[in-house]
Amino acid sequence: MQNSKKTIIELCMSPDLGGLELYMVRAAKALQDDFEVISIINTDTKLEQYYEDEKEFIKIKKSSNLFMFGAAKELANIIDEKSVDIIHMHWTKDMPFVVLAKMLSKRKPKLAQTRNMTMTRFKNDFYHRLMYKNMNLMLSVTYQVKEQLEKFIPQDIRPKIEVLYMGSDKVDMLNTGEADSLKEKLNFKKDSFNIGMVGRINEAKGQYLLIKALSEIKNRDVNAYFVGHEMNKGYIEELKVLAKELGVESKIHFLGFMKNPHHFFQISDAIVMASKRETFGLVVIEAMQVQTVVIGSNSGGVVEIIDDGENGLLFEVGNHQSLALNITKLIDSPELLKNLSIAGEQKCEEKFSNEKQFNRLSIMLKDLSES
Repeated sequence: MQNSKKTIIELCMSPDLGGLELYMVRAAKALQDDFEVISIINTDTKLEQYYEDEKEFIKIKKSSNLFMFGAAKELANIIDEKSVDIIHMHWTKDMPFVVLAKMLSKRKPKLAQTRNMTMTRFKNDFYHRLMYKNMNLMLSVTYQVKEQLEKFIPQDIRPKIEVLYMGSDKVDMLNTGEADSLKEKLNFKKDSFNIGMVGRINEAKGQYLLIKALSEIKNRDVNAYFVGHEMNKGYIEELKVLAKELGVESKIHFLGFMKNPHHFFQISDAIVMASKRETFGLVVIEAMQVQTVVIGSNSGGVVEIIDDGENGLLFEVGNHQSLALNITKLIDSPELLKNLSIAGEQKCEEKFSNEKQFNRLSIMLKDLSES
């Protein structure tokens, strides 16, 4: 019997490792039942470790020029050889070489992009008109991003735009013994209120805000644990110097990168999302799904996830005193902590499960392939 599945490329050439990149891997795996899926990744990438078999992905070397002609030609050959129907990209910087590959190919696949970043200016110059004329579908991760796309992409070149939230898998929960063992391994302070932050270690993610918040409540038994890659060498040392200057050096702990931080979420009393502009906030969902309360800054996509005081807490973006106040609320009210954790899990199950979001993605891409 002839295989009737459409062929799709899931593509991300980003050299980084964060929510955007890992979402591509999860999408590729989730779509395998409905499509023939080919993953395209950069030769200089950390994503390879998330695939079980080298047959699941193809590496393309990224060149430094804007359109990456060599890479575009290689991708065009793959499109024609594999009879590719759709390319689904995840990193905005990949758009030029993917559009060029489409133009160089004989097959002319449909192009879809999951848009994780905000848009802040009108896109009516020659370059952007060329890009968006060749796009067929844009999947914005929040309604805020959708509004920006509709505002800044001229109507005559604007592709179809849909909102598709990122989702998260429900993970296995640790039992008491496993949780205690992990706490000991990571040097969690017993009887302390232990707060976690997960994400790239850089200024934009706001680790310094949590350090400053702890300096406001020095008299409380609170410790902060940071998980993630240091993006610029020396920045962690800067944060340690800040902590020492503020007198909270002993309360600050850097744990490095964790491949799957779900267990870390489970042993944390709360998670902080302190970014200045977090377009969505997958970490927020992953923590809430395991009944860990999240304190998030009141900006970007976080406000579409957290209903303040109902299933989490919001603090004023960039304001460490506001963050400190919310930490104190949770310390002083175990009942509030419990109620928020239960409500957070319920909201995630209703709106942000991987199964529901990837089912929607599959339907949208099938519709695109048949249009």
